[in-house]
Amino acid sequence: MYLFSFMIYYPLLPIKHQSESKMKLCFLTVFPAFMFSTVFVSHLCAQNPFDETVRVAAHLEPAIPRPEPSKIAKDKLAALRSKTGRPPNILVLLVDDMGWGDIGANGGGVVIGAPTPNIDKLSQDGLRLTSVYAQSTCTPSRAALMTGRFPSRTGLTRPLMAGEALSVNPWSDEDIAAKLLSAAGYRTALSGKWHLGEAEGTRPHDVGYDEYLGILGVASEMTQAIDARIYPDLVLRPERREALRKLVIPEVTTGKKASAAQTVQEIKTPEEMSTIDQMFADYSANFIQKCASDRKPFYLIHAFSRVHNDNYPAPGYAGKSPAGFPYKDAIIEVDDIVGRLIRTLKETGQLENTLVFFTSDNGANEDVWPDSGFQPWRGGKGTTWEGGVRVPGIAYWPGMIAPRPANDGLFDLMDLFNTSLAIAGISDQISSKRYIDGIDQSSFLLADNGQSSRQAVFMYGDNRMVAMRWKEYKIHTSVYLTHQPMRNLDESVLTSTGDWPWVYNLYMDPKEQRSTGHRYFEWGFAAILPMLKSHIATYFKYPRKSLGLETPR
Repeated sequence: MYLFSFMIYYPLLPIKHQSESKMKLCFLTVFPAFMFSTVFVSHLCAQNPFDETVRVAAHLEPAIPRPEPSKIAKDKLAALRSKTGRPPNILVLLVDDMGWGDIGANGGGVVIGAPTPNIDKLSQDGLRLTSVYAQSTCTPSRAALMTGRFPSRTGLTRPLMAGEALSVNPWSDEDIAAKLLSAAGYRTALSGKWHLGEAEGTRPHDVGYDEYLGILGVASEMTQAIDARIYPDLVLRPERREALRKLVIPEVTTGKKASAAQTVQEIKTPEEMSTIDQMFADYSANFIQKCASDRKPFYLIHAFSRVHNDNYPAPGYAGKSPAGFPYKDAIIEVDDIVGRLIRTLKETGQLENTLVFFTSDNGANEDVWPDSGFQPWRGGKGTTWEGGVRVPGIAYWPGMIAPRPANDGLFDLMDLFNTSLAIAGISDQISSKRYIDGIDQSSFLLADNGQSSRQAVFMYGDNRMVAMRWKEYKIHTSVYLTHQPMRNLDESVLTSTGDWPWVYNLYMDPKEQRSTGHRYFEWGFAAILPMLKSHIATYFKYPRKSLGLETPR
């Protein structure tokens, strides 16, 4: 079990010990153990019959080969491009803080007082993925989705705070999907929430998007400055409110590549805040129409500000949900916007040439209940229990993705990076300078008999790998222990497990209530040890990046 601890913590040494001399001392201290571990695990690797993956390049995450589905997917894409004369469009519908169980397709919807007929229709006519994973909080998850890389590699390991200045621009040496697709002739846009940098040089149009309209931070950063009912200790204290305004002004901004950002509207009241998602929907619909008129392929991330707290019902939505609570009304609005954007694709003749992927950036935030979603799992946002990282996932593409039964194959939101580039036909543009943790899942989505090419999902807490999902098993080397129910962010501690990792069979114990690793999973350790070792070993050649976001302790 020392091996588990060593493999998890050794790659953190360059972060903890910045000077060269200290790094050398640390290396000499742990090198004998490292050599023993390497020999031991290499022996396991050589005889690991559980490992189905193949590594095709040093900088790419190994994947499970799927020859027949891959051929089917390539043939489908070639036939479509021959028919349309241009590459397919990509639309990612990214909800903020939506719980896995909020949508009807996953057992929510009508049952929990917020029907989602438009989202459910995507599921009925497409492919519902039941094991889609995100990072446990928003900034890391969005960075991973756009780069195909773990937050520990980009340095964006936790949510950015209002007006927070980064010591290093994380985007100066990163390639996001939008940047590569734009260079390949796509029109790229982000509509809605960014939360990946507010300073010049870190905004969407600075790092690869052709254009954007949205909020650079997060909804709660804006509402805390305008709602005296919820935040009286800030709003009713003029000196505090003015100090906050020097860091961040609640506003919707817009920008285009090679141009300065501009303010579209300063948000001064909760009523104005309630309208911003309709503003984003107008922008996305117009962008889709414009691309259709110009016959240009597009890549659009429509990033809702909903359903992140604080939710104020948009005009016409107050009490529209059966539940009648603002969060549930926000779910109704999200569903309506999804329906509107799908209709726009259909009306512009682009529905059959567009991959639509619906998901959330992390699990529901139980800390802000009742302004919060639902998941049938343990924990919530801010933890690596299933409730924090397992999110809705639906792939929809008429004529390309046949209606299929729900599939439990593993899918990480990082896979959208590789998959988008593969669908566009530009996978060869992925640079070998950076390690890419995402996997091309185009064959999984497009082939009627498609299966996931991902063998395992690794999960992080801040800069520390703490859990993994392999097949139906969830293995924790560290766990979030919550001292008060539904206080995952505000009253949890992250602690290492004892002599044995905690292991749960998610088919038998989906709520992760009783670890049975020592009793029923001894056979599995021989399978996962080499996988853990192989993952951690990538940091030696492709080191972590520090942006100064480490929490002072």
